[in-house]
Amino acid sequence: MTETAQYYDELPLWSAPFGQLILERVPLRRGQTIVDIGAGTGFLTVELAQRSAAARVIAVDPWPEAMRVLRRKISYLGLTNVELRVADAATLDLVSGSVDVVVSNLGVNNFDNADTILAECHRVLRPGGRLLLSTNLVGHMAEFYDVLREVLDDHEQLDAHVNHRATLDGTVAQLQAAGFTASVAGTGSFTMRFADGTALFNHYFVQLGFLEGWRSIATAAELAAVEKKLNERGELALTIPMACFEAIKS
Repeated sequence: MTETAQYYDELPLWSAPFGQLILERVPLRRGQTIVDIGAGTGFLTVELAQRSAAARVIAVDPWPEAMRVLRRKISYLGLTNVELRVADAATLDLVSGSVDVVVSNLGVNNFDNADTILAECHRVLRPGGRLLLSTNLVGHMAEFYDVLREVLDDHEQLDAHVNHRATLDGTVAQLQAAGFTASVAGTGSFTMRFADGTALFNHYFVQLGFLEGWRSIATAAELAAVEKKLNERGELALTIPMACFEAIKS
């Protein structure tokens, strides 16, 4: 994972559209405390630290190599208002009611213990404090999964893999269960375009973020058949639906 972290800045190409949904809505006030959950190499942390004058921004992520990359960015940019915490967000070392804003750009939805993390976010936020999180939604990369469905004989695992992604109603309900007043703050979509299936399967970020999951539901031969079908169709555009949710601590 050390080497991966060195080249992880390709991730903002993927995460920037989601992060923009947050940046368009996050309160930006002097002197507030902002916590970035699942900060990674710090795309959103750096933006918030620069855009929120005199704010205290705390980046939290359990991936030490990524946080070392972020530390170098902070030093290069001369930012003095950022703190790094290599930690599990399920146990934040922060005083209850001490935080104004929590953000999570494609973070909470990737954690196995999301309910615990949301409860912890609720604890550290002051009354009236806001949590903004972004996520991709069911329907993600539908063009790829439609072809995979044509190849697979057994669709049960495929359906489970596709349907585990977030929905608007499901995420709002999850936030409400954690004690928040929650709503959908914004939605959108973008496309990832590839020359063909081979370009898709060879793409660095696809291999990093998605290939392992595809291999869990399809054999190498089945994925090769998908690649062949996609190649026969030529240029490929994958649709990525996304949403931003706002949750307020009453």
